[in-house]
Amino acid sequence: MDHTIEIISWNVNGIRAVAEKGAFDWLEERRPHILCLQEIKAMSDQLPENLFANRYATLTINSAEKKGYSGTLIATALEPVLTDIRSDIDLLNEGRIVEHHYGEIVLFNVYFPNGQKDEERLAYKLEFYDRFLDYCQLLRSEGKKIIICGDVNTAHRPIDLKNPKSNEKTSGFLPIERAWIDKLIAHGYIDTFRHVHGDKENQYSWWSYRFSARSKNVGWRIDYFFISDDLAESLEDAFILQHITGSDHCPVGIRLKL
Repeated sequence: MDHTIEIISWNVNGIRAVAEKGAFDWLEERRPHILCLQEIKAMSDQLPENLFANRYATLTINSAEKKGYSGTLIATALEPVLTDIRSDIDLLNEGRIVEHHYGEIVLFNVYFPNGQKDEERLAYKLEFYDRFLDYCQLLRSEGKKIIICGDVNTAHRPIDLKNPKSNEKTSGFLPIERAWIDKLIAHGYIDTFRHVHGDKENQYSWWSYRFSARSKNVGWRIDYFFISDDLAESLEDAFILQHITGSDHCPVGIRLKL
C-alpha cells in the first residue's frame, strides 16, 4: 500500500529561543512524519521539555562540540533502521549532519558550513560539500535512494535571491559555491522545489534580520530538499512555508508517496 509521508526541514537558529516564542505551535496541526532541524544551538540536555510532546518515536541529536553553536536534529515518527552523525564528513565536530536509513532510503539532515567568515572557512565549506557528495555517491552505488535536506548556505541561481548582482562576490552566491549545486544536480539529484514549481519567483527561505528584509521579502533561497532521481516519481509536492516565523529562516518541505 502507498503511503504519503511529509518531511519538513527548518533552520531554527536556536531551538530554545524558538520554543520560548511558541514558534513550534504549528506542528501540532501539521504533524509532519519527519522533522529535520538545523542550527539548534543546544546540547541534548538543553532541549526544552516536552518539545514535541512524545509525538516522535525517535529523536536523533547531533550537537556541536562548541556550546551554543550549530547542531542538527531529526525527530521522526518512522523508526529508522540505522542512524549516524558522519564525523568523517563533519571533521570539526560541529554537529552538522544526521543520517537516517529507512530501508533503501537514506535521509540526510545537513547544516552546511557558511563561508562568509574568511577564505579558510570558505575552503572548509567547499571540502565539506565534496566529502558529502562523495559519500552520497557511495551509497547510491550500493543501491540506496537519497533525500538531502537542510541549510545549504548557497543560493543556486539568480532567481534564488532578491539581489543577485550585488551579491556575486558574497559567499553564499559565489560561482564556485553555485557550481557545486550544479555538480550535485549533474550527479542525478533533483532540486525538488524547482522540479515542482519551475521558475516561480520571489520564493525565499532566509531573510536578514536587518533592513526589514523579511517584510519586504528581500531574501535568499538557501534551504533545500534534493532527492536522487530514482525518487522523482514519488515526489508529490515541495513547498516553502514562508508564513511561519520564529527564525530568520522559514521551514521547507516535501511530500513523497512511498
